[in-house]
Amino acid sequence: MRKKDLFFLILISIIFVPFFLSDNLLGFYSEFNKNHGLITAFLKFAILATIGESIGLRIKEKVYIKKRFGLLPRAIVWGFLGITIKIAFVIFASGTPVFLIYMGVNNADIIMQKSLCVDKFIVALAISVAMNIIYAPVMMTIHKITDIHIVDNGGTVKGLFTKIKFVEIFSKINWDIQWNFIFKKTIPFFWIPAHTITFLLPTKTQVLFAALLGIALGVILAFASSSGTIKK
Repeated sequence: MRKKDLFFLILISIIFVPFFLSDNLLGFYSEFNKNHGLITAFLKFAILATIGESIGLRIKEKVYIKKRFGLLPRAIVWGFLGITIKIAFVIFASGTPVFLIYMGVNNADIIMQKSLCVDKFIVALAISVAMNIIYAPVMMTIHKITDIHIVDNGGTVKGLFTKIKFVEIFSKINWDIQWNFIFKKTIPFFWIPAHTITFLLPTKTQVLFAALLGIALGVILAFASSSGTIKK
């Protein structure tokens, strides 16, 4: 293990270990998350998904950060994306059961309050499918656009807030890989199953699981980015 890997692990431990050692700290987080869900979503994804991107960069280029990578701008973008992810969870978790009732599935909303059973799994799967088909492609494309924008503007916070050249950036995205890998593979084979599990878990467990998914999301999108989602 190299020194930079050891330093990275120490940094991650400093961030997460206290929550497992202190019931008071964990209780404070749980209460704060309950009362200020959007703020927590911003912070959680700003930290965790950015860590995921750094890990993805380490896997592909042997470094955790590089020039023009824009660690802080990426964290800011992930924070705001985290807010939209939280909103999407609330909307689809509430709206999909209502739609299922409209389609004739009786008590779809009540089913989600029950313990694990086949019916609950089916409703959770429906929620995950709806969210990942309607929301996920939009979020992933926005992330790709901001990712390119950050690099094009030197990886600075000031550059992040310059005007985004949407037409130019759209032409830089390799839509073949964006469609055939990001959309067609990660959504059905990873995100739909992962979010189905998320909606089946108890609320307290969902916090930890969502955190792990936040890291996985950063790794997957960073890996795809360095694998050719931008045209050369």
